Amino acid sequence: MQKTDLGIYNNYPYNPGGSKLKRALWFYINALIFKNSLFPISGIKVAILRSFGSSIGRKVVIRHRVNIKYPWLLKVGNNSWLGDAVWIDNLVPVTIGSNVCISQAAILQTGNHNYKKVTFDLITGPIIIEDGVWIGCGAIVTAGVIAATHSVLSAGSVATKNLLPYSIYQGNPAVKVRDREIL
Repeated sequence: MQKTDLGIYNNYPYNPGGSKLKRALWFYINALIFKNSLFPISGIKVAILRSFGSSIGRKVVIRHRVNIKYPWLLKVGNNSWLGDAVWIDNLVPVTIGSNVCISQAAILQTGNHNYKKVTFDLITGPIIIEDGVWIGCGAIVTAGVIAATHSVLSAGSVATKNLLPYSIYQGNPAVKVRDREIL
């Protein structure tokens, strides 16, 4: 029976983009400004993200302790919110539409590993969060998922498959529990 051997792990050909200097600079800015509760000014965070290559719309709110892996792989539309302690682990592109709420401690996870291989190969997939979506607090969206327009992923739920438009999902793995009606 084969065993995993992390000693031979190699994530080639994965490359997150950006130079080594840019990645190192982002690491420290992310730690000191974004992941820190002592720096509450959302507008400055938006400006910093744009300077690192993010596409960020108007009136985006970025709360405390937000962790963004690679800002040059992030796109956010207008009027969207990133709540306290949101983690965007974007090894590949993450697109967040307009009027989206990503609630406290939610995770957008674009990477995983192939547990069937001795080498534990890296697997990635982009995440698309369309307009009007609400990702509840503590929810997780996994690699390759599209949350269609105005869908809801309830608190603590895990989306491993695409979410249909105007639908509410709950559980682990998340399943549709009802339609979303907006009055």
